[in-house]
Amino acid sequence: MANTILVGAQWGDEGKGKIIDVLTEEADIVVRTQGGNNAGHTVLIGGQKYVLHLIPSGILRPGKKCVIGNGVVLDPIGLVEEMDGLKKLGVKIADNFFISETAHVVLPYHRLLDAQREVRKGRNKIGTTKRGIGPCYGDKAARVGLRMIDLIKPDRFADLLAARVRENNAVLKALGAKPISFRKTLAEYQAAGRRLRPFVTNTVVLLNEATNQGRHILFEGAQGTFLDIDHGTYPYVTSSNTTAGGACTGSGVPPHRIDRVFGVMKAYTTRVGEGPLPTENAEIADLLHGMGREFGATTGRPRRCGWFDAVATRHAAMVNGIDDLAITNIDGLDTLENIRVCIAYRHGGRRYDHVPNDVEVLSECEPVYADFPGWRTSTSGVREWKKLPARARSYLKAISELTGARLTIASVGPGREQTMFL
Repeated sequence: MANTILVGAQWGDEGKGKIIDVLTEEADIVVRTQGGNNAGHTVLIGGQKYVLHLIPSGILRPGKKCVIGNGVVLDPIGLVEEMDGLKKLGVKIADNFFISETAHVVLPYHRLLDAQREVRKGRNKIGTTKRGIGPCYGDKAARVGLRMIDLIKPDRFADLLAARVRENNAVLKALGAKPISFRKTLAEYQAAGRRLRPFVTNTVVLLNEATNQGRHILFEGAQGTFLDIDHGTYPYVTSSNTTAGGACTGSGVPPHRIDRVFGVMKAYTTRVGEGPLPTENAEIADLLHGMGREFGATTGRPRRCGWFDAVATRHAAMVNGIDDLAITNIDGLDTLENIRVCIAYRHGGRRYDHVPNDVEVLSECEPVYADFPGWRTSTSGVREWKKLPARARSYLKAISELTGARLTIASVGPGREQTMFL
């Protein structure tokens, strides 16, 4: 399979967990490189649903090694709970799981600060999950964060935590929030640290040694291109680099070791939280929600839905250097008579063939649409590309061409078996 970065080509929730699970069959190691437990990957295997927040989806395949890289911000208590939940479902987590010793730790004051800042923004809120991800990355950038290498050394962690709790409690009090208990936090986090200590290691060395040995590595992204802190619809973004470059900085594997970038996108467009979504459409949102689809794996929030945005995905292909595409959720469009695709934006008499960086301009853009005939038949049982309805194949080829990357995978449902390779 070679070394492959997998990224979301939209606003996240593109079905990356399922595609990662499929691609993992040919990989030796799966690496999560950024984000925290504000993301969720859902994988359906034999009728059993697995929802993963920090642990790479490769954990569901025996014999695969899974790594949480240095670019991740990690909630130790949440991770322990996730591990215990997977064990109850019969998933083995032992010598196949590794955690970077330099991954930063999410602490209770991060979550409280996240919530307070969101409340104070009022109508200008970002739509954060309030999991403390942004404040944790903020501490990392300010060089005051605590890392896993600190957590697994009890005395050092106690000293560092005491100083951080004092400082952050003063901020929380000023914001009108309840301060956290140092003793309670220390006890809970040291307990989690004891559980996680056997898995903590220098993952940069581990991954580069594996690369030198010719192992195939799959780099698992969380969220999507337009939530990237640098290339997304700022400020309505997450706090990490969700694009392909983040896989290198978040793992320590250099760019010249990467062989391929795989982009995942839905056959339509969704996003969770605030911010512009040019093709947002109430009709398609009602359709998908009525089918029980498009609810967040982490928050349960209904996702905002719209027609496929080729301007955005073309931009994503450029920024990430996407070679191959996986198009998911094709079956969500099965009942539609007419399907629309945004091929450009208009704003103030100007036509945009790229995504404007000014979020105010983007929020006022009007989509320029092309219409495609629907196929009006179920695709969820189709297992071969040639057996897809001709109109479905034409539609998928068209949005692939508009995006500018090669269509490699078509998915008509969440199951492993509902995946077609072209």
